[in-house]
Amino acid sequence: MPTPGLGSRLDAVVGAKSARLLESHLGLVSVEDLLRHYPRRYATRGELTDLSQLRLHEHVTVMAEVITTSLHDYPDRKQPGRVLKRADIVISDGTGRLLLTFFRQPYLLKTLRPGVVAMFAGQVGEFRGTRQLLHPDYEIVDAEPTEDVETSSRMRRPLIPVYPATAKTSSWRIAKCVELALDSLDAIDDPVPDDLLDSRRLLGLAAALEKIHRPVTRTDIEASQRRLRFEEAFVLQTVLALGRQRMEHLPARPRPPTEQGLRRQFDDRLPFALTHGQLDVAETISTDLTRAHPMHRLLQGEVGSGKTVVAVRAMLQVVDAGGQAALLAPTEVLSQQHHRSITTMLGDLALGGMLGGAHGGTRVRLLTGSMGAAARREALLDAASGAAGIVVGTHALLEERVQFADLGLVVVDEQHRFGVEQRAALTAKAGETRPHVLVMTATPIPRTVAMTVFGDLETSTLRELPSGRQQIQTTVVPEAERPAWLDRSWQRMAEEAERGRQAYVVCSRIGDGDDAPDDDDPLTARRTYAASELYDTLASGPLRNVRIALLHGRLAPDVKDDVMTRFATGLVDVLVATTVIEVGVDVPNASVMVVMDAERFGLSQLHQLRGRVGRGTVPGLCLLVTSAPEGSPARERLAAVAGTTDGFALSQLDLQLRREGDVLGASQSGRRSSLRLLSVIEHEDVIADARDAATATIAVDPDLSSYPSLAAVIADLEDSARAEYLEKT
Repeated sequence: MPTPGLGSRLDAVVGAKSARLLESHLGLVSVEDLLRHYPRRYATRGELTDLSQLRLHEHVTVMAEVITTSLHDYPDRKQPGRVLKRADIVISDGTGRLLLTFFRQPYLLKTLRPGVVAMFAGQVGEFRGTRQLLHPDYEIVDAEPTEDVETSSRMRRPLIPVYPATAKTSSWRIAKCVELALDSLDAIDDPVPDDLLDSRRLLGLAAALEKIHRPVTRTDIEASQRRLRFEEAFVLQTVLALGRQRMEHLPARPRPPTEQGLRRQFDDRLPFALTHGQLDVAETISTDLTRAHPMHRLLQGEVGSGKTVVAVRAMLQVVDAGGQAALLAPTEVLSQQHHRSITTMLGDLALGGMLGGAHGGTRVRLLTGSMGAAARREALLDAASGAAGIVVGTHALLEERVQFADLGLVVVDEQHRFGVEQRAALTAKAGETRPHVLVMTATPIPRTVAMTVFGDLETSTLRELPSGRQQIQTTVVPEAERPAWLDRSWQRMAEEAERGRQAYVVCSRIGDGDDAPDDDDPLTARRTYAASELYDTLASGPLRNVRIALLHGRLAPDVKDDVMTRFATGLVDVLVATTVIEVGVDVPNASVMVVMDAERFGLSQLHQLRGRVGRGTVPGLCLLVTSAPEGSPARERLAAVAGTTDGFALSQLDLQLRREGDVLGASQSGRRSSLRLLSVIEHEDVIADARDAATATIAVDPDLSSYPSLAAVIADLEDSARAEYLEKT
């Protein structure tokens, strides 16, 4: 019979019953799944568990000493007159005590005697004010020398692994299965090349698995985790490096710049000078567009750093070269704003073949799902014929009926709001040759995330703000502690309107019963501000003498467009809105923003919102209204926003406050993910090192023919949904 390998099914190693438990409760199917189920901590012999930290209802595994035992009678409810036995055992870690209760098992007192140290697993309950485990599983760690109690060799080791477990699969049941799996293995193929292991003084895979599950010292744990963490980063970065390599070999039509084209005319008409950062990034993108393989670039930048102008120049270069560009935006408000701003910037250059259009101009068409039939038909015809060099739209661009004559560039704005398949559907409209792709985000991305989630994209960053951009003062307004401050906020808004300036009021929900507060959450168990209700209150109260309008996602598209047009042209003084104005909205005359229930927004989202003010000639003011108590984490987050206008610093802090799965997305944080010990939040140096190693490995051996074990791991990943996500991001 062949020796089981990492790919073997568990039932061949641990037995059918244990295999069923491991699969049904932990999702572990193969030997490798089990051995990659690493201990979450290690109990040290002689050091007991801190019982004072246990919380009600949590499932725990603790190591403690039996202090007292007692046996009690209780009546059998099913058979009157019959008396049953209940065993109560009190365990302690020296600082706290925990009651263990076993019904109808009096014989346990012979095993769990005072002085015995054992591990106990169960759900924390409460009995008469005392923390309790009812019928916990247990395994002896140390028994009294005089007692005939068998202690496994595993539990006699100085470091005892404690595994992520469930009520049906305790930590030591998992440990027993791990022992069987380790003892059954022979040779293990290592996906990390020997030269990388040697140069970094890393353990081989077999040794790492042995030491992480059966460590003798803390040094063993550290060495095994260091090796396995590098492996996770290296495999992931190799997948991304292969993606970049494949992209470089796909065919794309070069779109070189022309001397006297639309881009040159656009540059000549710009009323401002591009920043050094814009010029550098624009030159990089221009060079990418001249190549015979598709550009695949991420453009990230501070709020107001001028990404749109850079994107327009790239689109015009493609139009000059005979192609078309599509700009995909996540919301109708943003797509309408992009269409409005691009046509305004281009002027008669956007009226190609139309009355008043410039010679050699093109057309800029808008395509959304709610457009009227006539306008939609006209946009579809211009896209299919090539008359529209630039097509701006929402998800409507992805529909099968939308066709392009020669799609050369896809620009995806706020790309994190789109699914993988949506982005792939748009690029597929270019036919056999792939279009160049530029994805943009105004949410600064920390380097670790850029290297991990967007590792197959080349990244450009705009940090420099255009000259003339004003400073934004951000102040926290504690509503409960300083109610007069909120009243003063409305007065300030009215004063700004009297000076001819404009303002935003942002709410987290629309109203009419939507997003009802969660009564189980003390932070949101109160009534929050709704845009529709606050609009009525302000329009009839403190802002009754100013022109005020309401904007949210449920309004009809033509109503939303009308509201934004009136606000952009100065016919509305105060706009009460939801986060539909978070990105892309550019009204230079807006000087004040009030964000209600600011604690309900993320750090990067608040930074995005306040970027809507201070875009003109006067400084901006952003007021963060909150009911979060002083000293709470929510107030500390708001203080962080108020303390800096550096979006990259805030994004790093935001990353630290979020869970790993939030950063990576569900497809990268699930069971099939290779990220178990690696954290994109904590291990930037490991990720950077692994990226360099993966890039060098692919450069030397693009087919991984010399590294069959690595190639096999990559092939397995590429069969999973996670690999599909990485490939198309």
